Amino acid sequence: MKNTKFTKTLLTAAVSLTAALTACANQRQPQEDGLQGNSSRGDMTSSVDVGDAVEPIIRGERASADFSGLSTQKNGYGQGVITDDENRPQGALDFNLKYSKYNACAIGEKEDKLTLTFDQGYENGYTAKILDTLKEKNVRAVFFVLQDYAEKNPDLVKRMIDEGHTVGNHSVTHRSMPELSAEECKEEIMGLHQYMKENFNYDMKLFRPPMGEYSELSLAVTSECGYRTVLWSFAYADWDVQAQPDPNTALEKLTNALHGGAIYLLHSVSPVNAQILGDFIDSARAAGYEFN
Repeated sequence: MKNTKFTKTLLTAAVSLTAALTACANQRQPQEDGLQGNSSRGDMTSSVDVGDAVEPIIRGERASADFSGLSTQKNGYGQGVITDDENRPQGALDFNLKYSKYNACAIGEKEDKLTLTFDQGYENGYTAKILDTLKEKNVRAVFFVLQDYAEKNPDLVKRMIDEGHTVGNHSVTHRSMPELSAEECKEEIMGLHQYMKENFNYDMKLFRPPMGEYSELSLAVTSECGYRTVLWSFAYADWDVQAQPDPNTALEKLTNALHGGAIYLLHSVSPVNAQILGDFIDSARAAGYEFN
């Protein structure tokens, strides 16, 4: 009797997942190599060469069969402190190796390129200064926004787009993706996607899961919705506005972590990040790196 109930539960889950993925597939956009900006608007792109974009393992009628064995276990990402002989975090390399088949990455492959990314949970008055510095230094970045942020700060979001930056999808409500059903994952991604399309005429292509939490299933659903999942190969304690690091210490952390293909995660709520950004860009360039 227990086995019968368990079988019925699995069948019900498979049907729900098929419906969710089919809806995503209907809205799927062509996937390009690397981290791509909104090229349809003629903007400069922010590109990390992580190899060819991988076709999703599931399409249409094959959805339930191909996804039935995917794990829903929640994983919390962190790049770790172990690095290879090129200063690349082993955690980021391992993530790429394991999850690139779901169109997900944590580090790029170009030895001389870096990518700056900013998570936009709420506005703390420093984004305009960050944008000023990026414009002065001729650097393009990726800004991962929540829907609430886009709704409350349309002028800043429009400026990001107009100045050639990539605006990434950080979900509608910042929920943990692996704790959601396939349909709920889709709604968190595509809800913001539609909002940006309707209000800014902008097609998002990059997704950063809230809190860096993911499962095999959530990565697969994200890919089927036409998105590349982008994590990071450097992050530090910059998000706590009540405990900001010393500027010199923060700059040293960023500079000491330089490595080819680096994806830097910074938070725009940090006054320190806004203060040291220009110096970090100069230091990275002096070390032989350029920004995507």
